[in-house]
Amino acid sequence: MAHDLARAAAAPRTRGCHPGVAPGHARGRPLDCRGTSSVRVRLTVELPGDPAVTQQPLSEHSADVIVVGAGPAGSTTAYYLAKAGLDVLLLEKTAFPREKVCGDGLTPRATKQLVSMGIDISEEAGWLRNKGLRIIGGGVRLQLDWPDLASYPDYGLVRKREDFDEVLARQAQKAGARLYERCNVGAPIVDDRTGRITGVHAKLGEEKREVTFHAPLVVAADGNSTRLSLAMGLHRREDRPMGVAVRTYFTSPRHDDDYLESWLELWDRRGPQDRLLPGYGWIFGMGDGTSNVGLGILNSSSAFRELDWREVLKAWCASMPEDWGYTPDNMTQPIRGAALPMAFNRQPHYTKGLLLVGDAGGLVNPFNGEGIAYAMESGQIAADVIVQAHARSTPAQRELALRNYPRILKDTYGGYYTLGRAFVKLIGNPKVMKIATQRGLTHPLLMKFTLKMLANLTDPTGGDAMDRIINGLSKVAPRS
Repeated sequence: MAHDLARAAAAPRTRGCHPGVAPGHARGRPLDCRGTSSVRVRLTVELPGDPAVTQQPLSEHSADVIVVGAGPAGSTTAYYLAKAGLDVLLLEKTAFPREKVCGDGLTPRATKQLVSMGIDISEEAGWLRNKGLRIIGGGVRLQLDWPDLASYPDYGLVRKREDFDEVLARQAQKAGARLYERCNVGAPIVDDRTGRITGVHAKLGEEKREVTFHAPLVVAADGNSTRLSLAMGLHRREDRPMGVAVRTYFTSPRHDDDYLESWLELWDRRGPQDRLLPGYGWIFGMGDGTSNVGLGILNSSSAFRELDWREVLKAWCASMPEDWGYTPDNMTQPIRGAALPMAFNRQPHYTKGLLLVGDAGGLVNPFNGEGIAYAMESGQIAADVIVQAHARSTPAQRELALRNYPRILKDTYGGYYTLGRAFVKLIGNPKVMKIATQRGLTHPLLMKFTLKMLANLTDPTGGDAMDRIINGLSKVAPRS
């Protein structure tokens, strides 16, 4: 932690001059960090004791914290760390803008996080608002508005991940984070004596120049594959659910729909007999002339292993009304898929200087497959823990603060995710799903409760009876 101690003794920074930003530029202004910049800023710290001692340079490849991955989890973490005054490196393996497989629909939970980060979510800035969720199944079509709560806005948003992630990363840069794009992180640097991670090896830029980055703390925000976590010995828990999403885009007149649409009955009608599958379909209007159309599937069922889900999506789209435009001729992108790691499927969330956020820590909601809100929330929680730990005066005190991170996550989500795991087991049986759909959708009050439960949208205090029931169940459920 010598670097940490040096940072604590550092002289105050000059406003407008920041690591990775040429003097005279605004703090956090984007710099070409793809291995092509010749700018190198010398940061200095005054060593304690003799005021006349020669000032020592800090490398542009060293920081208080390294965040690996500039998706929603990583960029949110970096934003709050930089805003608190910490020197943070944000390392992204690709270059923005870049594609990510996602439904592109954001609930009020994610919307709240965007507002907290000061991001312009107006229509003029490229965001499409939605009023709630339209549920279709069992011959019933039910339209539910997002609940009216004190804790969350009453609307969600839609935006393509193609530029959504860049919006967050640039916001982190504005706060002062140093972003390196085309920075492919490989093996961790581990202290042989303590076993702690002290940095990462990486290949930078198109020429894949080998570099090392150093920091006393590293945040793994590198998604479901999280090579960094695996290299530190953190493997996926097989007893936790895993989902898969496949999706594509179509030019469609339904592009400006102001409700997210979920189809709870997913039928495979390609064989001699119709077959109800363990999953759901979605249709989200993007507001740009296209619709995001996709499927969410649990991999715990035998059907998951038997079927080509891209072909299932094609057949499902072919069953839609022709005037919606979900035809091969109107498809604007190929069908792509991605894993959805759910319910804390990789633990512990802190060990030996490494913190896991977002998909790297398996924070996807098992009830509905939502990941962005929990990625951003976990990023904010991790940043707050790191900031508090950074202010402690001894290594033992810092470690005590850092070990609180997994406990906070379990207190926040543990009971709710346990309920979600039980829910996943139920809906993994198509017969149970069929009965629930046919009987549940005919009771609007029950479905309002279900919407709150599935979207995790309640007021923690002062809510209605539904809120109190959901909160109560989450508190009594095991927080594993």
